[in-house]
Amino acid sequence: MLILITNDDGINSEGIKCLKEKLSQKHEVYVVAPDRERTCSAHSITLHKPLRIVRHSDKVYSTNGTPADCVVLGIRCVLQKRPDLVISGINGGPNMGQDIFYSGTCAAAREGAFLGIQSLSVSIDGRERLKYEDAAKVILRIVEIIEENSLPKGVFLNVNIPNIRYEEVRGFMITTPGFRIYEDVVIERVDPRGKKYYWIGGATDRFKPKKGTDFFAVSKGYVSITPIDAYIDESRSQNLVKKIFGRLS
Repeated sequence: MLILITNDDGINSEGIKCLKEKLSQKHEVYVVAPDRERTCSAHSITLHKPLRIVRHSDKVYSTNGTPADCVVLGIRCVLQKRPDLVISGINGGPNMGQDIFYSGTCAAAREGAFLGIQSLSVSIDGRERLKYEDAAKVILRIVEIIEENSLPKGVFLNVNIPNIRYEEVRGFMITTPGFRIYEDVVIERVDPRGKKYYWIGGATDRFKPKKGTDFFAVSKGYVSITPIDAYIDESRSQNLVKKIFGRLS
């Protein structure tokens, strides 16, 4: 398969290097990643400044854009043809629950789905001593399955992997997005010129332990695979809105 890899951790992240090395054993792999960390960039596309592409080595490139930019540039400008698969990751840290809306990792996979290409975002549920090699083995297995059974059009997979050895993984579980409990913090400080500035925080590992969700699966030692429809289900949305506003008609 021809695979395009990107991420939101940046071109120098250990996760993307490990994934490229593992997948390159069986596939043709290109990397187009941000030139710096773009965590929580969501699905932003750069329109207000020019974008540049820098070649680092054979089939490895970086850009000064967002993860979604990387997918667009990778497909339109770097590769000579459309890839069979877009993979965003391996992200250091989980992307579950509401994270899918904030995450640049998930956004890159969503952009791939927008363009009609099979895509997945990949994250490790851990904060330190991340087992990228083991996670890459999991992804290799998922890629083998996708080779045999194509994903539905417009659907990408958000994959979260427990930070454990490959041999300890209990299996795969198809899940729905859970609910993370954020503890938002805004820190106010004063710069040397006497002007206030702010840092927004809110990282937390608390979540609602609902069975069948991504949080539940990973907490039990399973790889969580959450199918995300990149397109809006128009008929379903219309029916929901009609129930809410039906009395106005």
